[in-house]
Formats: sequence, structure tokens, C-alpha cells
Amino acid sequence: MKPLTVEDFLESKRQSLALELLTDGTNLQRRIEGANISSPGLLLAGYTARFPRGRIQVLGETEISYLRSLAAEELRRVAGTFFDLDMPAVIVTKGLKVPPVVLEIARERGVPMLRSQLKTGEFYRRVQPYLEEQFAPTTTMHGSLADVYGVGLLFVGPSGIGKSECVLDLVERGHRLVADDLVYITRRGNDVLIGRGHELQRHHMEIRGIGIIDISALFGIRAIRQQKRIEVVVQLEEWSDRTYYDRTGLEAEEVEILSVKVPKVIVPLNPGKNITVISEVVAMNHLLKYSGIHAAAQFDKRLREAMRPIREYLEEDYE
Repeated sequence: MKPLTVEDFLESKRQSLALELLTDGTNLQRRIEGANISSPGLLLAGYTARFPRGRIQVLGETEISYLRSLAAEELRRVAGTFFDLDMPAVIVTKGLKVPPVVLEIARERGVPMLRSQLKTGEFYRRVQPYLEEQFAPTTTMHGSLADVYGVGLLFVGPSGIGKSECVLDLVERGHRLVADDLVYITRRGNDVLIGRGHELQRHHMEIRGIGIIDISALFGIRAIRQQKRIEVVVQLEEWSDRTYYDRTGLEAEEVEILSVKVPKVIVPLNPGKNITVISEVVAMNHLLKYSGIHAAAQFDKRLREAMRPIREYLEEDYE
């Protein structure tokens, strides 16, 4: 993953965060090393033992008011101690005016100071999702990702098994393609996996015998999505008489991606099987389970209740 620098941050978020650079000539190649941002708080009072290195520091109205209240010599000492710490940048919110001596010391130490016109709370709300995405755990998987009835189905399996053809058929039936062949996956929070395609390859598919096709050009903009949460992994494999396949749905399987467990459905393929309809059923069945309806479990429960009188009779039959 490419390191995130202050320059990258400034260029990508200049407009949405209403940012301006206050200290020309400072080192914009400083690296931002974490998704969290901090307010100095006790740092300005001289307590630096718990300083979180590599984080952007945010000065709000409270911090600026405190700095303005200090005498000239004390302000210079506090600012010098503060900017000697290892931080990528300092951002002042609410468009507040920074004391000139603070800007002077920031330039001397080479620490960029930025200013945002946003209120402090709004600034935090907007910048946190961006940083979390930049530092989120990522991986890639060989497969095809489709949005089927609002459920993200990730099709995996050996090369040539028919993943792309299956997704193409789903698109023709009104569902949407997210990514084909190579799926970039990022983890959001503790249990959310977001999949997307490569920027150059996005929404193109390779169909053997035809070549590369553009899904958005063939089927329209409604046939594609930029990204989608991965909710079910559908593993396609050749049918084998030596393999046991679950026939009731009671034996739930899972696969772990980026330390997140995702339900997995194994679909064995043989001639004549309509994998497209099966995929739609997988998506609808997942929606039913999400709403609290587990068809296999309910069927098993009814069978057990129907068999209870017979079991009781056999338990009492002593002849």
C-alpha cells in the first residue's frame, strides 16, 4: 500500500474539508501513519508521555484560545515543545486565526499547518471515514462479484469453471456486476467486507471465445455497481461422486477473509444445472435468513415435532 503523505491528503481533501496551507515551504512528504486523529489537550500543558506519534493533530477553538491566553515567552516555549514532537501535520478548524509565533515555529520545525473552515465536529465527521478507508486492511481474490437482489455474491472457483459466464447471465436477468476476475477487498470496521474492481479493468469481463466485453456499454449503467458488501461466497466446483455435498442446509459453512467470517455455499456443477437460478435462490435464501427465517431449520423442527409421539411410544414399549 502506498504511504499516505500530507501532500496526498491535502490534494484529495482540499475541497471537501475546505483546507488551505498556512506554512509554505514545509515538508509535505511527511507520512500519516494511522487512521486516527488527535486533539493535543494535555500536550500543550507539557505532558508528552502519552503522545500518539504519526497522527494528525487538530487545534480547535479551545486549543487556540489557550494559546492566545499565554504570554509571549510562554507561548514560544509551549509551541516549541509541541512542534518538536513527531507529527505529520497540524490542522486548525473553524477558520481560526493562528498566532504568528506558532506559524513561525511550525515553519522552523518543518511541520505543515493547515486550516479548515469547517467546525471541529464536522471536520472529524468528514475526515474519519477517509482515513479509515486509507488504512483499512486489504486483499485481493480471484473471482467475480455481483449484486443479486441487493446481496453481494462473490463467485470463486478454479479458472474456467464458469464464474464470468454465470455473472454475465445474472446481469442479463437484471442484476449488477461489481467486479470480474480480480476483486479488491477492504475491511470496514470489524465485520464488513467491501469489494470493488480494479480501476482500469472495472466493469469489463473476459468471456472465453468472445474476448473482452464492456458490461456498461452493452447493458447500460444500471447493470453495474462501483462497490458492494460481500455477504455470501459461492464456490463453484466440478461435481464429484467422491465428495459429500450438504443436501439440507443445516450444515452451515464459512470462509474467513481478512479475519471476517462469511457464509459459504458450495455449488457442484454438472451438465444441465441452471447455476443462474441457483445463484438467485442463494441470494433470496440469505435475505430470508437475515430476516429470521431459516427454511432448513424450520423444516427440521417440524419433522422432529411430528416424530415425537412415535419416539415416546417406542420408549414406553417394553415388549
